[in-house]
Amino acid sequence: MEHYALAAQVYGVALVFARLGGFLMNMPGVSDRGVPVMVRLAFAFTLSLALYPVLAPLLPPEPKELSELAAQIAIESILGLIFGLFLQLFMGGLAVAGEVISLQTTLAFSQTVNPLEAQPSTSINSFLSLIGVTLIFVTDVHQVFLAGLVRSYHMFPAGHGLPLVDLNFLMIRTFSETFTLGLQLAAPFIVFSMVYQTALGFVAKTMPQFQIFFISTPLTVLFGLSLLALTVGAIAGVWMDHLRDFAGQWI
Repeated sequence: MEHYALAAQVYGVALVFARLGGFLMNMPGVSDRGVPVMVRLAFAFTLSLALYPVLAPLLPPEPKELSELAAQIAIESILGLIFGLFLQLFMGGLAVAGEVISLQTTLAFSQTVNPLEAQPSTSINSFLSLIGVTLIFVTDVHQVFLAGLVRSYHMFPAGHGLPLVDLNFLMIRTFSETFTLGLQLAAPFIVFSMVYQTALGFVAKTMPQFQIFFISTPLTVLFGLSLLALTVGAIAGVWMDHLRDFAGQWI
């Protein structure tokens, strides 16, 4: 390697690759099961070479002990994984909304393979997840993610250990905000279910002989899908606004 780069440069690229590689392992879209591992590794390595000139002044000097070098590489990898996990938690807002919508529209038993996770999930959950990943790349929000990762070297400098207290606080706050956002996105369906089930209760009370179950189930699916068609644009727009605000905190 001495014919192509200095040892300090190789070490610097390795530090950048450790944090960036861990981040891309959890980044929405890039971390999907459908993306080959070699493609992710090549993308992370190429991006590390491109970002190294920008991040070189922020990197620590090359350590003299092998144990210290391994510790710094491990810490950078863990930081990258945690930053990517924050984004995965925010993607969970759509998952929460999808599960609530499925329960309120009796579509929870409609299972399909989620192409993002390669495992069965509700159809609405898979649909909203695909919309979220598509919007991230169509609106260039993924560039904001990468800019935030560069900015993280100012907030969490390389070679200074893991700020466990700050990361725990950010993790708890992100989880609570994500769960709240998922319920807010599904609020129209919760209101619809409450009103609809109350009306069915009155009908069943006044007409005991009426086969309310056989009539209400198809209507629930019909009204639920109609409400989803009317609100899917608003759900995607509100989620993207919150995602931009969340990603902007790191820039």
